[in-house]
Amino acid sequence: MARDPLLRERWDQLTQKLSAQFAEGAPLELDAIIYLIGVQEFGHYHRRYKKDEKINLMHIAICRLLEPYGYYTFDHFDEEGWPHYQLLEPLPPLKAGEQSVLMKEAIVAYFLEKQYLE
Repeated sequence: MARDPLLRERWDQLTQKLSAQFAEGAPLELDAIIYLIGVQEFGHYHRRYKKDEKINLMHIAICRLLEPYGYYTFDHFDEEGWPHYQLLEPLPPLKAGEQSVLMKEAIVAYFLEKQYLE
């Protein structure tokens, strides 16, 4: 990410905006942002989630974030409204830093698409 100043700028802008909106200004970590995307995609905002549901929400977010890269495709909603994705192509082996950059890039693209960022 250090090599992409625009991504760094957008990531910083996004984390500041989300932190102000959802964490009273405390900086949100990558996992927390992924969780928020999962809640957004599920669409049930005002409820408490169990631990396994939180993991499912993060999985939904990751699938949705990596869908434009060709790794997943949306399959269906189940009877409870949970979205399900189908794996199209396994992710290549990535180092932790590379994985983090990919997720940050996908998250920034997601929020640009949603017009939350400019």
